[in-house]
Amino acid sequence: MSVALGKKSLIKAIPFRLAAIFGGGLFALVLLMFASLCIGEAPIQVGTVVDALMNRQDTMDHNLIWDIRLPRMVLGLFAGGALAVAGALLQTITRNPLAASDTLGINAGAYFMVVLGTIFFPSVLQASPFLIAVLGGTGAATLAFVMAGGPTANPIRLTLAGMIVSLVIASLTSALHIFFSEQSKSLFVWGAGSLSQINWDGVLYVWPWIVGGILLVWLYSTQFDILRMDEATAQSLGQKVKRVKMTGLVLAILLAAIVVSVVGPIGFVGLVAPHLVKLAGLRTYRVMIPAVVLWGSVLITGADVLARFVRSGSMGELPVGAVMAIIGAPWLIWFVMRKMQGLFSNVGNVSMSVGSKPLRLPFKRLFIGGGLVIVALILVSMTIGATQVPLIQLWKNLIGAGAEDQFSVLLNLRLPRTLVAAGAGVALAVSGVLIQSSVRNPLADASIVGVTSGAGLAALLVMVVWPELPSALLPVAAVIGSVAAAAIVFGLAWRRGMHPSVLILLGIAVSAVGAAGIQVLIIRGAIYGSSGYVWITGSTYGRSWDHVMIIAGFLVVLLPIALMLARRFDLLVFDEDSASGLGLNVQQTRLWAILVGVLLAAGAVACVGTVGFLGLIAPHAVRVLIGHNTRQSILLSSLLGAFLLVMADTVGRTVMAPTEIPSGILITLLGAPYFLYLMARSQRHSA
Repeated sequence: MSVALGKKSLIKAIPFRLAAIFGGGLFALVLLMFASLCIGEAPIQVGTVVDALMNRQDTMDHNLIWDIRLPRMVLGLFAGGALAVAGALLQTITRNPLAASDTLGINAGAYFMVVLGTIFFPSVLQASPFLIAVLGGTGAATLAFVMAGGPTANPIRLTLAGMIVSLVIASLTSALHIFFSEQSKSLFVWGAGSLSQINWDGVLYVWPWIVGGILLVWLYSTQFDILRMDEATAQSLGQKVKRVKMTGLVLAILLAAIVVSVVGPIGFVGLVAPHLVKLAGLRTYRVMIPAVVLWGSVLITGADVLARFVRSGSMGELPVGAVMAIIGAPWLIWFVMRKMQGLFSNVGNVSMSVGSKPLRLPFKRLFIGGGLVIVALILVSMTIGATQVPLIQLWKNLIGAGAEDQFSVLLNLRLPRTLVAAGAGVALAVSGVLIQSSVRNPLADASIVGVTSGAGLAALLVMVVWPELPSALLPVAAVIGSVAAAAIVFGLAWRRGMHPSVLILLGIAVSAVGAAGIQVLIIRGAIYGSSGYVWITGSTYGRSWDHVMIIAGFLVVLLPIALMLARRFDLLVFDEDSASGLGLNVQQTRLWAILVGVLLAAGAVACVGTVGFLGLIAPHAVRVLIGHNTRQSILLSSLLGAFLLVMADTVGRTVMAPTEIPSGILITLLGAPYFLYLMARSQRHSA
């Protein structure tokens, strides 16, 4: 009897859910469509919009609606639907609820290839922008899939690999923007995600591909439904699993690439829309795909309306991609906290061991040798630049016996920037040691858990919004931003036992918001191509003695605290019960490690901008050399961090002189592949 009643209630619930998801979605979409046509730099009344749609006249308002706002709105509908369907496909194929074209690097790869084509082969790009974007998206997705472990990759590892691939590609794209600023200037705003149109060309270009792709997905509905079963069951039902997966992957990449080729990379749509539909209880593809298309269109149109509504005079509207990140990131946080407990308990600690046995080299020899190498590198770095200074002449200048002009160059330009690079390298490396100790995750650092993006956003806010403020407030802003980001990430992760997977996913969400805010400030502050833009990519250019004093202040205060608490941090390597049994107040010790690590990262960001991955490379390399010893790791990581950033500074200002390569880009290009290598090693070690 109870079973029969349960079936009846379920049957009654299904039409209600369908009515809610489709009826509510259509109602919201219609409202947003009218808002999209009404809101803009020149507001238009609803009656005028209706009149223009029903009976177009040759008036300014009617022409504005038909030639600019209507194609923009229609393009948003197509883009939202395509990205949402691509996300649904990727989640089914990879069995990863966090899969989407942005989390797997497809958007970043497609955008990179469009920028590359604009600079080096514009005629080819103009002839086939779609194919160029597909090539980039396919390459990025393949790299992420392989680095995550291929078919055996768990969801968190695949998401993390996609994030790192995106960061690598984003660094390459930033380098292209810096070196070819004139050729790529028009692409910067578009690269933040833009639906701006001046005619119907974009719509006419994308609609056959998007409509055709979505129709093919709908026709393959039955095959994609079977993929939700385990592979053995699907094969027993006669399903050719590999072929269906490949078909779905190709369709997902095509849909995402065609969108990126016209409106730029827009994230979170393919992540949010499918889950909104699934939360409503829709599972079968034949019903789910129309609903996903509908809600993807709602999300993009809503973000576009909000982007135009929140504007400030001549500064213009916000980028749609940035608005979508601000909308999507809180949703990702909610999803991680509320809907993924079972997934975390199943995948365990995604970092685990990277399978490297420590070499157990003598610490004292390494420390003394490393110190001598750093001193030598700083001296050599000071001799290299637009004006070459022989070592013997350098010595004379340092003791005041050299030429006055050379002494001025060395004392006021090269020495402070080199010392800032060394100090920031020390701060970031030690920050990595402490953050990794606090979360027991050797694949974590300040850039991965969102701290550097928070610090960068706050510092850039001071530079753009209040440029008249003294530069001494820059480190204060960076500290506030980093502490705020860390409070969100670690505070929420604390409720899930500081699980590494939770921490990383929350870091992705907070980093997305920080990156969106940085994009908005760069565009609104008109600092694209300026020193401010170069700074945010991580640069030691133009550092002065004021910056030396700032980073020195952070190090003088925080390094002794880290060394004093190092023995306590050693015990964090054990599980919580074991550490507590040894008399350690685990929560308090973790808080100290996090606080000191976050503040050190903030100091580095205030001086050199957002340099990623250095806090990952140095601590891991040191552990390979000596094993686990926090105090020794702090000291040796300091030397290695200083070496890496001073070397990046030296190479960056000499290899393409007089053009400088930002140090942050060089560190990312070195660190991200190393991160992927660590993931590959841990995958083999855990197999």
